[in-house]
Amino acid sequence: MTWIHPLSAEVGESADVLGGKGHGLVVLRRLGLPVPPGFVIGTAACRAFLRDGRLPDDLEAELASAVAGLESATGRRLGGPDRPLVVSVRSGGGAPMPGMMSTTLNLGLTTAATAGLAAETGDPRFALDSRLRFLSSFACTVLGLSAERLDAVVREATRRAAGGAQARLAAAIRGVEALVREQADAAVPDDAARQLRMAVRAVLSSWHTPRATTYRDLHGIPHDAGTAVTVQAMVFGNRDENSGSGVAFSRNPSTGEPVPFGEVLFGRQGDDVVSGRSTTRPLPDLAEREPAVWADLLAAMTRIEGHHRDACGVEFTYETGRLWLLQVRPGGLAGRAAVRAAVDLADETVISRREAVLRVSPQHLHHARAPRIDPTDGIDVVVRGLGACPGVAVGRVVTTSDRAVRMAGGGPVILVRPHTSPLDMHGLAAAAGIVTARGGPASHAAVVARAMGKPAVVGATGLTVDVAGACVRAGGRTFPEGTLVTVDGAGGEVVVGSPRVVTAPDAHLHRLLEWADECSGDDSDRDDTQRLAAAHAALRHA
Repeated sequence: MTWIHPLSAEVGESADVLGGKGHGLVVLRRLGLPVPPGFVIGTAACRAFLRDGRLPDDLEAELASAVAGLESATGRRLGGPDRPLVVSVRSGGGAPMPGMMSTTLNLGLTTAATAGLAAETGDPRFALDSRLRFLSSFACTVLGLSAERLDAVVREATRRAAGGAQARLAAAIRGVEALVREQADAAVPDDAARQLRMAVRAVLSSWHTPRATTYRDLHGIPHDAGTAVTVQAMVFGNRDENSGSGVAFSRNPSTGEPVPFGEVLFGRQGDDVVSGRSTTRPLPDLAEREPAVWADLLAAMTRIEGHHRDACGVEFTYETGRLWLLQVRPGGLAGRAAVRAAVDLADETVISRREAVLRVSPQHLHHARAPRIDPTDGIDVVVRGLGACPGVAVGRVVTTSDRAVRMAGGGPVILVRPHTSPLDMHGLAAAAGIVTARGGPASHAAVVARAMGKPAVVGATGLTVDVAGACVRAGGRTFPEGTLVTVDGAGGEVVVGSPRVVTAPDAHLHRLLEWADECSGDDSDRDDTQRLAAAHAALRHA
């Protein structure tokens, strides 16, 4: 059996084999778009691993052969002291499960490879930053250390270090290595091939973590499908001042408006964007900073949207002014955004009106008439951020996911966090609404909220979350857990109490339902759900 497949335009396997991420990258290759070289360990390997408790007998030989092929394609050697090959190891099931499974970046940066990267680039600071990122990522996803504890060690080591940026990075690396030895009773291996085998096992094992299982339960994803593992040569958004990372949507994921939308970080890696730990810049800032990259990105999104005949989102990195695409997700819009995109695409003659009607699901319809807080109601604003998923949610403030689950039994709660991670999945599922102090429209909190249709506000930078004190602070005021607040996921407001809400008419929804009546041949007075259901039934039996 063949376990591993190249990231090649000639590969014909489906997303069920390659995972959604791997299959999307193959499609990008077919479109002639820039994708870092790599390979995919198919979902069958995950199923075998979970069944037998070990990697398939012949997978290791295939893995070594795939790495040798990647070394040949790049002219680099994994873990080598000269021109080292550095890779990312990412999960990806057939259905999207954003942030639910393990990812390791910068793998292969052994001590010797880090020195080699510094010599090759002439930039020791960049090499040390990448090594620190690798150690922290590996310690968290493979060895199971707490991300918060790792972050605390890095902050403390950096604070205490004397000297410039290199000295601070070297001190942080020593701090992480010491923490790993203390808590994992072992060091991060300095053998790149062993690092890769361990990272692959960690990705496969992460399919059955509680957060991933909860997400599949919520979204009806089969538990026996398994995840693929995508291994690619790294491109470095932290390489220099002409590098960066971001997430871009061809249409606004909250409204469906047909304008490029997203966020970017300059001089940083992609994990800084999607984790929500950092405050990002609006995507259009890229146009001024890197006009050539911006032009290439717009052209790529136009080509991708034309291929899929749907809105799309991409994760990208640019290294020293050159654009690379790391992931693509067609569709995936929620509520009002899905309705507007379907109507606009029909108006653009990309799809037919009938297809537009079929693309809108009952769940989309349920969230399409998203209410807003009535601004004339004398509202008491706690904080303002970025609306990440439209709708209004009312509930009591809670600052941890565990407490969200406990308190939700007594009524709706609003989960308020500095940022969310996959470890918050149970709290996100229990909460009626979500607020984060950091992150942008592509952060973990925003992506999961849209997938679940829950009102969310992210990037509320005036907010401080005090988990130990079980309270939040904003504008010089303190709000203890249990305070009743309302979240407006379109306008980005968080207000005290339960204000009046209003629902504005939606012209795009009105037009779509008129098309639905034309499809069903029934213009009688019925509710919106019945109108859409009748149209779907008629079209599917036509």
